[in-house]
Amino acid sequence: MEISGVHKNTKLLIDNALYNVDEAEFVKPGKGRAIYRLKLRNLRTGAIVDHTYHSGEKVDEARTTNEDEQYLYREGHQYVFMNTETFEQRYVPEELLAEKRGLLKEGMVVTMLLMNDEPIDIALPTFVELKVVQTEVGTKTATITPQMKAAIMETGVSIGVPSFIKEGDILKVDTRTGTYVERINKK
Repeated sequence: MEISGVHKNTKLLIDNALYNVDEAEFVKPGKGRAIYRLKLRNLRTGAIVDHTYHSGEKVDEARTTNEDEQYLYREGHQYVFMNTETFEQRYVPEELLAEKRGLLKEGMVVTMLLMNDEPIDIALPTFVELKVVQTEVGTKTATITPQMKAAIMETGVSIGVPSFIKEGDILKVDTRTGTYVERINKK
């Protein structure tokens, strides 16, 4: 594929490593050929690298597929997912999930990125509802700025929440940032 066809979220194979294009910038100098500056994220290690190409250069686009997979359970250092169409189970090492595993809830459906039938990355839903299992007692002090405290969610992840949140509350959490969005009252 020619470099001019590369855009954000294109998957490239460079030196047998799979990269996601996080940013693609086109620069046309006064003289010479156009330049493409790419910010690439290694999908195995998470490392960010910058790479510059000239117009007309060729790159290898990786052939990837996306599948909806349901998270079933954890088995040692592996997470077990099931394809929602074929019901085949797939084992994913915890290193691949990194910080996402703190927001992963049993029964949740995620989008799994595969290359040659091997899991490369997972995309969580944008928001997830989690129950607070432990938090500090909020103090009733009058302040102008909202006070935050730590809360441990049912998945074991700790997030900052407003002082009025108590144990047993169901919270909406943004999976992109890992932050509190709102309290959801389910009765």
